[in-house]
Amino acid sequence: MLVNNSKKIVIKLGSSTVVDTKGKFKKKWVDSLIKDIKKYKGNRDIVIVSSGAIAIGQSYLKIKQKKIKLEMSQAIAAIGQIHLAGEFQKLFNKNKFKTGQVLISPDDTEQRRRALNVRRTFENLFKLKAIPIVNENDTTATSEIKYGDNDRLAARVAQIIGADTLIILSDVDGLYDKNNKKTLINKVTDINRNIYSLADKKINNYGSGGMITKLDAAKICMNAGCHMFIANGAKNYPIKNMIENKIYTNFIPKISTLDARKKWIISSLSSSGKLYIDQGAANALLNGKSLLAAGVTKISGNFKKGENILVVNEKEENLARGLSSFSSEEIKKIKGKQSGEIESILGYPSKSEVIHKDDMVKL
Repeated sequence: MLVNNSKKIVIKLGSSTVVDTKGKFKKKWVDSLIKDIKKYKGNRDIVIVSSGAIAIGQSYLKIKQKKIKLEMSQAIAAIGQIHLAGEFQKLFNKNKFKTGQVLISPDDTEQRRRALNVRRTFENLFKLKAIPIVNENDTTATSEIKYGDNDRLAARVAQIIGADTLIILSDVDGLYDKNNKKTLINKVTDINRNIYSLADKKINNYGSGGMITKLDAAKICMNAGCHMFIANGAKNYPIKNMIENKIYTNFIPKISTLDARKKWIISSLSSSGKLYIDQGAANALLNGKSLLAAGVTKISGNFKKGENILVVNEKEENLARGLSSFSSEEIKKIKGKQSGEIESILGYPSKSEVIHKDDMVKL
């Protein structure tokens, strides 16, 4: 089993795995998971990404309604998060593990400098022999700047720390064949339209994701060279169950020659804008060249210098993703122009490439 060969493992716990139908923390189940971790950990670095703060907060406050305004859910998350962290700490302490809490917002993973800071924090927690317990910082996130689910957050964490394996423990065994609901797909080597068509769009009472977000997470992992597993977390000792019974879906990563920076670029959760380019620029890009202003025909979105943007051809097919050397306002002025004209148009010296090849990944 691949877990035995992994040096860094991220385990994502869905809300339904850590919180029961009454909103109570599943102490017995979590204790069994920790015993699994103790059995398989060895010298491996382990990270837990856990949902459940809002559900536990609602239970503690005796709030039963399902639809809650964002600003109220933030306050409920603040209350639930401290209870969730406390429950984890008690059980990990009982099993002789140190823990540390890490609350992450999208800016922490989607901005390169902050992503590097996040990576350093994890590395130091590992040096301290502590298991980081991660959640989205729901208390300050807005609807515009949220992961919206912990599946993609877990995948982004796995990519940033260079994990070998992400295990998503959910309320399903894995991805099932659409034509035969009893047939579990054990291996997936490519996330395409056919695979997305298999996704059940149903979401449980507490979850914010579903199979679609798990496939999005798998795509991030596969591009980063990280295996991802979806397995059922309903039973006690879930890792042991998954390994011994071989009931899971394994998303096999592509052989990646990308460096850490380019893995980060390709795994971005969103883009701030799009650049449309002509066929000549598309050919140059596919041959490993930088993108020049002369090849840009149209622009959409508003973005700043250094933000992650998509490059598309005239048929709207995604060709690349990269970090822009200019703001959207600057590109509007220089699109279609030769590199030698840029300084006179903008009135100040700048780079000659709209996106340098070192800051771009072909899709």
